[in-house]
Amino acid sequence: MKIYKIKVNGKTYKVELEAVDETTSTTPVKEEKKEEEKKPKPKPASNTTSGHKVEAPIQGSVVSVKVKPGDKVKTGDVLLIIEAMKLENEVVSPLDGEIAEVLVSKGQSVVAKDVLVTIK
Repeated sequence: MKIYKIKVNGKTYKVELEAVDETTSTTPVKEEKKEEEKKPKPKPASNTTSGHKVEAPIQGSVVSVKVKPGDKVKTGDVLLIIEAMKLENEVVSPLDGEIAEVLVSKGQSVVAKDVLVTIK
């Protein structure tokens, strides 16, 4: 076991490191993905072909959905809230219109670029 001192943001820490495997290679080790991570996540089915698609800006969990199909929205109105890394992020309407379809529900996990809502 070796003891090292590291300085992070001006504060010094003592860290003990234990050698598990000594190699001289500097190539990064690739981690194997779990079987469920290898499969692509299916996108929600949408039967609406027209309209503006509002996508998830980040990966997270849907905390609340503020709109339903048929609701009128204006630019900047909150459509839903996604929690990521314990922070709540509002997803707002990019334009004025009517909600055509809501493709997510409370508690659902989403990844960046998933279509959440369509506006016509």
